[in-house]
Amino acid sequence: MRRGELYRVSKPGGDPKHFRTFVVVSRQALIDSRFLTVICAPIFTTGEGLSTQIAIGPGEGMKHESWIMCDNLVSLRKSDLTHYVGSLSPRKLSELSRALGMALDLA
Repeated sequence: MRRGELYRVSKPGGDPKHFRTFVVVSRQALIDSRFLTVICAPIFTTGEGLSTQIAIGPGEGMKHESWIMCDNLVSLRKSDLTHYVGSLSPRKLSELSRALGMALDLA
């Protein structure tokens, strides 16, 4: 598992959808550690073009245009991240870092 990878998760807690795709945003040291969870950002089919949202699509493994929502971070068990969808390009990973900085008021 790597930062920037997308996984489809079945019945994520509290989500009304049967499946939701998430992107792993934790630092690699945490991903590689013994911790059972990682921090992820959910992906939705609609977005508003905010600075905390990243547009992605088929180039990243999605079936259609979608949005990473960096204002909605969640902790998910690594064991739930089994259905690999795709990964972000270096350019999209850089956009993700900027959006996370904005969402967490670090920028």
